[in-house]
Amino acid sequence: MEETLLEFSKTTYIFQGLIPVPHSSMFEHRRSHRPSISYRPIRPSDLEVIEKIHAELFPIRYESEFFLNVVNGRDIVSWGAVDRNRHNGKSDELIGFVTARINMARESEVEDLLRFERPQVDETLVYILTLGVVDSYRNHGIATSLIREVIKYASNIPTCQAVYLHVISYNNSAIHLYNKMSFQCVRRLHAFYFINGQHYDSYLFIYYVNGGRSPCSPLELATLLVAYVRSGFRLAASRLWWKKGTEVPRWMKCKESSSCLIPMTQNKRMLTTTATGCQFA
Repeated sequence: MEETLLEFSKTTYIFQGLIPVPHSSMFEHRRSHRPSISYRPIRPSDLEVIEKIHAELFPIRYESEFFLNVVNGRDIVSWGAVDRNRHNGKSDELIGFVTARINMARESEVEDLLRFERPQVDETLVYILTLGVVDSYRNHGIATSLIREVIKYASNIPTCQAVYLHVISYNNSAIHLYNKMSFQCVRRLHAFYFINGQHYDSYLFIYYVNGGRSPCSPLELATLLVAYVRSGFRLAASRLWWKKGTEVPRWMKCKESSSCLIPMTQNKRMLTTTATGCQFA
């Protein structure tokens, strides 16, 4: 689904956003099969399977450190999807997953997209690192349910203001999914990705929780727009009637609104064939 190279540690990076290459895989099941999907935390016993899922869905190699951190919960929270109707001892085997981590809001790349009303509190954010569903289990609402788990988790953290992520600009299925789930597309990052010698833009999506909101709400933006238009009328009238001394209020530039995209080049991610995670819808 999507991609961004985020620094995971001094030597490790997170890779999100590419569209996976379809494979005929070990996860195929008959069309007549009716899955019974349930969700649980990812455990150390899932290590081999989650590595195989990544290998199945993406034609790249992922570093073992990322997987070890996921299954052992080292600064990463995760949820797995399983099909309880699978046979041959696979009813608890992962067929989908989502991973995320907590970031400090004031140290994040989206700090300017947040309104801080409690300066004494260390506000946090939840960043979605990876999201994946095996090919044969697509269109069962699994990705949506996994994202809802992340939102519920973030909502239960009193200091958390939002869930956010990046989507590569051509990943239409992921963009549609996040729009459908009421994420706000607040920024377009020019040439954010560099993949196989080619640059790609990225969209930044945010889902506010616990009363978190942008510095400029849609209502505030509309109020500023009306004030600006009125000031323009006053200026035109003053020129028409040769009245001097009329001062036009400066247009207050809004950093962001839920209905506008801000072109911006920031934190470009260099994507290579070696990575530590993936994200796709």
